[in-house]
Amino acid sequence: MTAANFASGTVWTGDNLPVLRGINDACVDLIYLDPPFNSNRNYEAPIGSKAAGAAFKDAWTLDDVDVCEHGELADRNPAAHSVIEAARQAHGKGMQSYLIFMAVRLLEMRRVLKPTGSIYLHCDPTASHYLKLLMDGIFGQAAHRSEITWKRSSTHNDARHVFPNVADAILFYALPDAALNQVHEPHSAEYVASHYRHDDRDGRGPYQLDNMTSPNPRPRMMYDWKGWPCPAKGWRYQVERMAELDAEGRIHYPAHSDGSPDHSRRPRLKRYLREQKGPVIGNVWTDVPPVNSQARERTGYPTQKPLALLERLIKASSNPGDMVLDPFCGCATALVAADRLQREWAGVDLSELAVRLVNDRIAADRGLWGGVTALTEPPRRTDLGDLPNYRTHRHRLYGEQEGVCEGCRTHFPFRVMEVDHKLPKSRGGTDHPDNLQLLCAGCNRSKGNRTMAEWEAAKMRAGP
Repeated sequence: MTAANFASGTVWTGDNLPVLRGINDACVDLIYLDPPFNSNRNYEAPIGSKAAGAAFKDAWTLDDVDVCEHGELADRNPAAHSVIEAARQAHGKGMQSYLIFMAVRLLEMRRVLKPTGSIYLHCDPTASHYLKLLMDGIFGQAAHRSEITWKRSSTHNDARHVFPNVADAILFYALPDAALNQVHEPHSAEYVASHYRHDDRDGRGPYQLDNMTSPNPRPRMMYDWKGWPCPAKGWRYQVERMAELDAEGRIHYPAHSDGSPDHSRRPRLKRYLREQKGPVIGNVWTDVPPVNSQARERTGYPTQKPLALLERLIKASSNPGDMVLDPFCGCATALVAADRLQREWAGVDLSELAVRLVNDRIAADRGLWGGVTALTEPPRRTDLGDLPNYRTHRHRLYGEQEGVCEGCRTHFPFRVMEVDHKLPKSRGGTDHPDNLQLLCAGCNRSKGNRTMAEWEAAKMRAGP
């Protein structure tokens, strides 16, 4: 794991791919993304709302993405490439282009995530099944922990659907060493009324009575206690702990109506409601309502998610001081939730409006201590060390490629070959050996400042 090469509270404006490519390896603890869903809709915030001016198109064609990166996926992650090919055949070019857009970004998110990290991808049924396969290919099927179903609206008449869609999916993946925290929901009022019926009115609140006999006989648990004979299997606690519980008023002693001890019944332990966690929350969430028109947190952003939803996710997969990244931060709900929970955070969004919304919402919470660091230039990686000049790799590459140009697949003498960056440095590429190849002088000049996939696609369009 490496240190983050950006400060907490940073929000970049622009395409998140160059930003992700500029972030150091393994420096983020938790990623939450609520990207476009390929819903084939246009979204726009209402005039007069805090988010007025926010708008985006969620309909995709191959003109909307760098389709050449699909070819690069074949080398970087064959599983993701195969998923995209299958989606193209089953669903069409719109889904293909959307998944290309997502795949190249998810690959970078996998790189920047710590071995102890987690990622939540928020989507809906439009593409959730394809995204699940894409995530399996990139993060590994074993990293899949759950698919959360969040009920975001009530049912309504919809002539297109017998069963209208009222829920989103949140794909949850965690790496092998992830530190996860179970989240519990409060006990229901009915459960409290039926199980916590006692209260000593001493400020400790309601409690229930629990058995104090041991489930397994052990010698140290076999003793008489304050006039009560030892149970057949002994007490649940050793005598020292029993004395502590007694001093704390945690033991209920049965008594007759006149107040005298009733030794025909055994003492019982007082378990207070305030000390008992509620049931563990499952993967179907119906208790987090969407942001309604009257909610104080409402900004008018067209796809705003509730703070309670993000707070639950962040509590489950991070601890105070951890770094939370939202590469599609929009109206900043994930960043606000992270800030409230004492996490470090950073975000990226295409719209400059996101910076203002983040700033306004954080400042509303923290007053003069609020504010963000707004950047437009992607970060530069600092975790690669002092790399030698990339041209020093010529001899190594010539041997590895057996003197064959990666462009035209022709053998050339050493003096004709030149070192080229697969991903140009102007696009976030580095001098790392994995990003270098040998091209003949002619191919290198022809390729210019393009990726290999872009150059090859251009050659195909140009024809023989």
